[in-house]
Amino acid sequence: MEGRLIIVTAPNESGRNFVKLLMFKKLAFAVLTNSAQEERQLKKMGVEHVVRINTMQAGKWNFPKKEIGCVYLFENSLNLTCRFLQICRPLTSDSVYVITQGCNPQGIYRGLGADHVIYTLNGEVGFLLNG
Repeated sequence: MEGRLIIVTAPNESGRNFVKLLMFKKLAFAVLTNSAQEERQLKKMGVEHVVRINTMQAGKWNFPKKEIGCVYLFENSLNLTCRFLQICRPLTSDSVYVITQGCNPQGIYRGLGADHVIYTLNGEVGFLLNG
């Protein structure tokens, strides 16, 4: 993971707490969003690299020019998480994690390329950065 860019989505409090942890650990990361409001909120938090994408226009995504490492997708909706999975899976050979508090079938996420589906009630997944 060293030297590679971590990709994360942060549509909820769990995701934003994870972003704060990435900032605290001074790790290189970019946050994906499809929302202008979320982009403003992330920049207000101090996030340097926010990639706002139109999930329907594949050719217009502007990722930082760095090798992509692990991907952490915090679920807010099944549809959007599936779309982000489809976008991110081809970008890396490293692990792709989906973090969910819901009961959506993990088979859907695994079928789209997630290596790990993490269920959490409190959203605390900082341990994932220790590996």
